[in-house]
Amino acid sequence: MQEAAQYVLGNSGHEVQRLMFQSEIIRPITMRLLREAGLSAGMRALDLGCGAGDVTMLAADIVGPSGSVVGLDRNADILIAARERATAAGYSNVAFVEEAAADRGERSFDVVIGRYILVHQADPASLIRFAASHVRPGGVVAFHEVQCFGDVQSLPHVPIWHQVWNLLVAGFASGMSHPDAGARLIEHFSSAGLDLPTLFSEIPVGGGPTSPLYAWMTLTLRSLLPRLESDGSIDAAKIDLNTLEDRIRVAVTSARSQVGFAQQYCAWARV
Repeated sequence: MQEAAQYVLGNSGHEVQRLMFQSEIIRPITMRLLREAGLSAGMRALDLGCGAGDVTMLAADIVGPSGSVVGLDRNADILIAARERATAAGYSNVAFVEEAAADRGERSFDVVIGRYILVHQADPASLIRFAASHVRPGGVVAFHEVQCFGDVQSLPHVPIWHQVWNLLVAGFASGMSHPDAGARLIEHFSSAGLDLPTLFSEIPVGGGPTSPLYAWMTLTLRSLLPRLESDGSIDAAKIDLNTLEDRIRVAVTSARSQVGFAQQYCAWARV
């Protein structure tokens, strides 16, 4: 894959746990993308920027024992965690490969998937071309991206929800090459030389005392905090992360508000 900016959310053990928590929330959206893109039993798939292996294992559930999935990442340490998780869960149809050891000439995949990866690329279209170069003729490339810009929704309005989101956007802007990549998928697919992709978008929404969105927002801020502190954008001592999730929960619940978080963008095209 092309050179990407340093991963803005870091590579701590906390971040691995955050990725796993996040994956459970957005799993149905990625599942919809994979199904609509045509991934099915017996196919061979490649997961770009696989991280801790959540999408790799999700794809492995779909292709079944007669298919296989390769997870590709440049971070050797997170691949250790991915392998351990897959082994513990009993997957025999997955493999995790460090990017430097990948076969550059292989075009045997039916589907290449990337989730939350274009936002980190210096040139998103180049990454899409890289994906297309690994699928067989007639195969599919599919991307699930996330909103890392603009504003989110709360009705009735909940100030703390928007205040914390604005901190996240500041952190994303300081370390992501293309935080708006999800909203430019048509442009990036076209620049990569592919046909107009099939698109859909979903927004995770919640409210009340049990919504996981409060934890998702808080955990994301925790991962971004070192960058925000180094940039001088925030004084961590004034945030009190230990109580932030509960403060957001109380504010949203007492306002009887419905909140939206990080719009999800999905696109796929045949090569």
